[in-house]
Amino acid sequence: MKRYGLIGHPLKHSLSRHLFNEKFEYEGLDCLYQHFDLKTLDELHEVMEKYPDLCGFNVTIPYKEAIIPMLDDIDDVAKAVGAVNVVKITDGKLKGYNTDVYGFEQLLDRAINGKTIEHALVLGTGGASKAVQYVLKQKGIPFALVSRDAERGDYTYDTLTDEVLRQHQLIINTTPLGMYPRIDEFPDLHYQGLNKKHTLIDLIYNPIETSFMELGKSWGAKTYGGMQMFEEQAKKTWEIFNDHDH
Repeated sequence: MKRYGLIGHPLKHSLSRHLFNEKFEYEGLDCLYQHFDLKTLDELHEVMEKYPDLCGFNVTIPYKEAIIPMLDDIDDVAKAVGAVNVVKITDGKLKGYNTDVYGFEQLLDRAINGKTIEHALVLGTGGASKAVQYVLKQKGIPFALVSRDAERGDYTYDTLTDEVLRQHQLIINTTPLGMYPRIDEFPDLHYQGLNKKHTLIDLIYNPIETSFMELGKSWGAKTYGGMQMFEEQAKKTWEIFNDHDH
């Protein structure tokens, strides 16, 4: 049997186990996917010792950047992004990849649908944010970062005036705010400053519609959740796990 999994903390929100195990059952594959809720990344060594049949794993919050020093190799996209969300294990060696880039690109194309975006706002500066920034750069879309920490972003939430919101028609939430089970949380924006010219993208896929999306929609913005990105990057993950050239 081949074993795969997901590492991160917390993992209550994740549908990865369900998605992959359903696929394995449907296709009659002798594989298993499980969640490894690690309070620290050091616990990964114990997981690998306990499960020598582990062939690869996904990486989620908060380890997408912290995992990098533990890898033997990293592919070019993940290196350029500075974050890893897929690790393939071959003969005990760990190689990192980033499928968030592919998944977000598909979601972004659907959301902007050929429109010219003059400026985007990216909420958050973690591992998922880095994949989003990489795609925006590739597409030539100028963007600014919003962080609670003034040193990490171009804006903090309390400096996002209505004028700033007006200048940025695309707003992307890469933070875990609003993710199951804490579905009542949302990024601290002045949502009244939004209008029908705005497009909001939330990378969260559980719940399907977050409070961030609901609030944006109530002021006329178009909204897109992260389910498409989740499904696309899961497909890409499976390609990596199964491709002998990777």
